[in-house]
Amino acid sequence: MVLPSKKDFKISLEVFAIFQWALSAFVIVITVIAVNLYLVVFTPYWPITVLILTWLAFDWKTPERGGRRFTCVRQWCLWKQYCDYFPLKLLKTHDLSPSLNYIVACHPHGIMSHSWFGHFATEMSGFSKTFPGITPYVLTLGAFFWVPFLREYVMSVGACSVSQSSMDFLLTRRGTGNMLMVVVGGLAECKYGLPGSTTLFLKSRTGFIRMALRHGVALIPAYSFGETELYNQYIFTPGGFINRFQKWFQSMVHIYPCAFYGRGFTENSPGFLPYARPVTTIVGKPLPLPKIENPSKKTVAKYHAIYVDALRQLFDQYKTKFGFSEAQELVVT
Repeated sequence: MVLPSKKDFKISLEVFAIFQWALSAFVIVITVIAVNLYLVVFTPYWPITVLILTWLAFDWKTPERGGRRFTCVRQWCLWKQYCDYFPLKLLKTHDLSPSLNYIVACHPHGIMSHSWFGHFATEMSGFSKTFPGITPYVLTLGAFFWVPFLREYVMSVGACSVSQSSMDFLLTRRGTGNMLMVVVGGLAECKYGLPGSTTLFLKSRTGFIRMALRHGVALIPAYSFGETELYNQYIFTPGGFINRFQKWFQSMVHIYPCAFYGRGFTENSPGFLPYARPVTTIVGKPLPLPKIENPSKKTVAKYHAIYVDALRQLFDQYKTKFGFSEAQELVVT
């Protein structure tokens, strides 16, 4: 009988960490729906479902009021395997003062934003050591907080809703030393999640600029080199049936249904796990913004242009270190 080596065991743990993260939301949603339907339809225990829904209604605003993080969950050893799988590396260019609040605009979204989760929803890439005194809040879609138990799991790692009221609360009611992480491109940027891509869905995304101006907090550009290398996509014929369906679907729900693929449970097998490729995230220099409670469209556009220039400078400064040519440019659409 041949026992697996320490290296094989380590790789297996890393694959499991990625697999469970990718499927946890789906499994929890299906389980919650199935169990509660069973309780209501086939058993006399329907009051359990009523109690769950009552608690959900009572606790509905929590994701917009700072969430409910648990440090022990952020420090799970499972996340160490998650970060080691790629591996993920976090680098800062400037120290941040805990006496201020910040909004970090994260680029690119990629397919599943693996780097942003690993860096800011866990402690396993060294966030607290890199940014002492700073508390990260990963802002994500409100839909993640609609399902009982899933919402608890998501909030436990420090995630909150990306809504305006949530950001207002974090920037005014939680003191200082708060860092709000916003993956600006969102799901609309998934279609650009291709190896070698440097295209960002950013031109029409101005809400984070408006929010930073309203509260007078510094904006920080951050770029993950390697995030778009983690999956491939099937590119369908422009104007064809599937391509037209993708565009129609995106126009309806603002989500681009890309046909992505990666590796399987073994290195050379096909599947939907990300490729094990290194991802390095560079957190740039804070960009101070004035406090303007009701900024005009012209003012927002002005500071949006300033932000885009700062992001381009960050990308240009580091691009050749991560496999891009000197001539490669950051494309903003």
